[in-house]
Amino acid sequence: MKTLVAPSLLSADFLNLGRDIEMVNNSEADWFHLDIMDGVFVPNISFGMSVVSAIHSVAKKPLDVHLMIIQPDKYIQDFKDAGASILSVHIESCQHLHRSLQSIKKAGMKAGIVLNPHTPVNSLEDIINEADMVLLMSVNPGFGGQKFIVQTLDKISRLKEMILRKNLTTLIEVDGGVDMNNAKSIVSAGADILVAGNAIFKASNPPEMIKLLKS
Repeated sequence: MKTLVAPSLLSADFLNLGRDIEMVNNSEADWFHLDIMDGVFVPNISFGMSVVSAIHSVAKKPLDVHLMIIQPDKYIQDFKDAGASILSVHIESCQHLHRSLQSIKKAGMKAGIVLNPHTPVNSLEDIINEADMVLLMSVNPGFGGQKFIVQTLDKISRLKEMILRKNLTTLIEVDGGVDMNNAKSIVSAGADILVAGNAIFKASNPPEMIKLLKS
């Protein structure tokens, strides 16, 4: 499959959010990536359901929502109602991950599992068949603009091997420090979806940067 690109709106200009959403709408990007932070699971706070709903009202592409929060199960239906198409939860924050993934699917969304940089891929061995996607964090979650953790490339390769061995179609998404310096290596290792924030929104020509990342 072709590489998908999901611009991370955490790096957008929030004084001109409508303009940046329209740019993504008119670009070759595939999804909008939305990071939801609660200040507890990660040391930062971003935005909640009302902003997701506002983005959904003008977005022409699916909303890929990443919950960096504790007790994500409490909000699954809320994010569906706000317009999420894909909802990803952290393996580190879900006490009953199987139930969480089933609840996401029951609500009518694609279900993703997120792994922090320190969490090994083999922790997915008995649950990956329940996921539509695995998001590998290539920085410590909470802030944009961090440097890509190069060991993630080995993680991607090991995850791809697991997916192929189990004959699954689970997608691999990578988020954190993704730019033109490492995108080719990330895709070569087995990633299907690139999440990029600063690389896109700080570029002199964001639509062209999206096009380059896709190619």
